Amino acid sequence: MMLKKIFFFLFFVSFCSSLISQNLDIDILKNINLHRNKNFDETFRTISNSIIPVSIAAPVGVLGVGLIKHDSTLKNKGIYIGVSLLVSAGIATALKYSVHRPRPFVTYPYLEKATHAGSPSFPSGHTSDAFATATSLSISFPKWYVVAPSFIWACSVGYSRMDLGVHYPSDVLAGAIIGVGSSYLCHWANRWIQKRRR
Repeated sequence: MMLKKIFFFLFFVSFCSSLISQNLDIDILKNINLHRNKNFDETFRTISNSIIPVSIAAPVGVLGVGLIKHDSTLKNKGIYIGVSLLVSAGIATALKYSVHRPRPFVTYPYLEKATHAGSPSFPSGHTSDAFATATSLSISFPKWYVVAPSFIWACSVGYSRMDLGVHYPSDVLAGAIIGVGSSYLCHWANRWIQKRRR
């Protein structure tokens, strides 16, 4: 049952991404990348590179506080945030090497690549990880002062990948869908496990 849901989720992501035509995709990217303010390149590189420290610090920090306080609810939230990130990264990586879409700066050499990018383009791993972290944090701590900064950061990461010329808009859209979907999938799975234990 779970595998069937994952299959349909992946199919949905692929279908949504294919709805954005290549022409629209590259037109949006050209507009963002070639007309960007280069003074902000370093800022967007910093935002883009924040994905690893923030996405690791979130589950480790919550789990750590739970362990220190002997709070099983916090420990479970920390584990949930970490698992959501791992599931999102796994799905994104599997899709990357299945679809094997070249990076936009490879297909369109006039685009300005302003940061490192090595793996295939679709979907954006940075964006999927950012949205998985933001969504799982928001589900765990549904307060405006957690939700708003989390999603502002996640959207900034997604935008930075286009601004720096390393992802198409459809890569970023698919990454956001995967991140959000992975977090909800793990949330539902966690609730189901908790019910079974009771």
